[in-house]
Amino acid sequence: MNNIRFFALGGLSENGKNMYVFDIAGSYYILDAGIKYPTQELFGVDEIIPDYRMLIRVQHKIKGIFLSHAHEDHIGALPHLLKDLNVPVYATKFTMQVLKDRLLEENFDLSTLTLNIIHQHSIVKFDHVRFTFFNTTHNIPESIGIAIHTTRGVIVYTSDFTFEQSGDPRYQTDFKKINEIAEKNVLAVLIESIGSTTHLVGGMSLNLANHLSSIFTNADGRIIVSIFSSDLHKIQKVIDICIAHNKRIAIIGRRAQRIVDIAISEGYLNIPEKNLINLKFIDDKHKNDDRDIVAIVTGSRHEPFYMLQRMCKKQDRLIHIDERDTVILLTAPVPGTEKMAARTLDILYRSDAKISAVDKKLLSYNHASHEEIKMMISLLKPTYIIPTIGEYRHQYALRELAKTLNYEEDHVLLLENGDVVNFKEDEMYVGHKDIKVGEILIDGTSIGDVNDFVMKDRELLSEDGVLLLVAHIDPKKKMIIGDVEIITKGFVYIQSSETLLEEIKNLFQETSLPFLKEKYISWNEFKREIRNEISRFVYQKTKRNPITIPVLISIEQ
Repeated sequence: MNNIRFFALGGLSENGKNMYVFDIAGSYYILDAGIKYPTQELFGVDEIIPDYRMLIRVQHKIKGIFLSHAHEDHIGALPHLLKDLNVPVYATKFTMQVLKDRLLEENFDLSTLTLNIIHQHSIVKFDHVRFTFFNTTHNIPESIGIAIHTTRGVIVYTSDFTFEQSGDPRYQTDFKKINEIAEKNVLAVLIESIGSTTHLVGGMSLNLANHLSSIFTNADGRIIVSIFSSDLHKIQKVIDICIAHNKRIAIIGRRAQRIVDIAISEGYLNIPEKNLINLKFIDDKHKNDDRDIVAIVTGSRHEPFYMLQRMCKKQDRLIHIDERDTVILLTAPVPGTEKMAARTLDILYRSDAKISAVDKKLLSYNHASHEEIKMMISLLKPTYIIPTIGEYRHQYALRELAKTLNYEEDHVLLLENGDVVNFKEDEMYVGHKDIKVGEILIDGTSIGDVNDFVMKDRELLSEDGVLLLVAHIDPKKKMIIGDVEIITKGFVYIQSSETLLEEIKNLFQETSLPFLKEKYISWNEFKREIRNEISRFVYQKTKRNPITIPVLISIEQ
């Protein structure tokens, strides 16, 4: 029987960055490769991806990357990963369309990649395993679960799912396929845990639709709705309500427009042409404030909040929010945007518009709740349960939930990124921290050059600022030419700190003397000593630690 190793490079004890790896008989199979959005203390970082570089040395053994759905936390790392690992990718048509859009944005030549479209009836065979798939319900089209059939049994990866079945039939779960898998020996299930602490009653989708219809009925003027662009199910729900109330629809959000365009072209968003409008820039003729307009403000992460703030401050080119408007917030804050969301709500209330921040419970049915997780486990009856996609508290709650289904604690594996589960012979054991894992911080288009030292410098810049000393030195005459110039940013206000700056200049002169007496000036040691002495002096005087940068310019008179 083939030995199986499983480990995660991301997605365990965190929210996002999902990337799970199987080593089966020496061949590697990767499930998802997503990003995580940074929190506020990661200054200037745009996104975080798993450190996948340990896979480069075994790339000839990687048989494929299998994607469960098109959300950024599951596919966002692919444009970076495929630059180093040109391996086959398998995804449903809609997920592949979104991925191709991202790859083209990164200037990939798609003809050099192996991009395979699958569907829930596909069977992908390799030497030792075969992959099958089943449709799941999520808020984005063509979301699938993945089943890996091995000689030891089936391993099922549910990814994000719910059992909410009242919506579009194309979003519904295929229980028949799940039951077919359950009839085989299910060795393990990798099941999402993020909703394990959420106890929801049924019909949340219907409750949300009724709530929105009520708001539309009572609105006198224009309606502005904020929705994350990846939540296509909710966007369609709002569109359907707009059509029922005979409203004209404007979709705002440049980046979001692309995923919306893909959804329209694939038939997952249905907007009658007569209802869809393009707003013109506000001027004396165009105010864009007709009572029958519904503006759907879309984007990812902080973008909807940012656009709403601009609209309130009359800085937006398309919409200025006033007291006649009704604003509906369908964007529950994601990690890292909580402060911005709270600030946006405060600014919205100052606008005197009618504000409806929809209860988070009505918005949270995109992830499996406590009861839905129990139902999935009961359907599949796995030998082992591995909670994934969630923080440690979610994984822990899922283990407690599994105990109520008579699972022993040692059959529910609470793992960290880098832990390795080994299925060998007739035993299972976990090697803790067997794989070195980490994160790659992405700033702009660069990759791998934003490390801990860079982040520490950014933290210091944000807290204590920077102190720059510029001096011109004649290496032949061994003397400082002219005055030493001091430039500070975020450290002290120069006009009120002349005494301190004069003392720094004097210290610079004193520290320079030994180096100027040498036959040859050692510029690196000179700079290092200046930096150390001035940093020490500044901290003694101010209890601050700005980044100190000496700039020594060699000139000959």
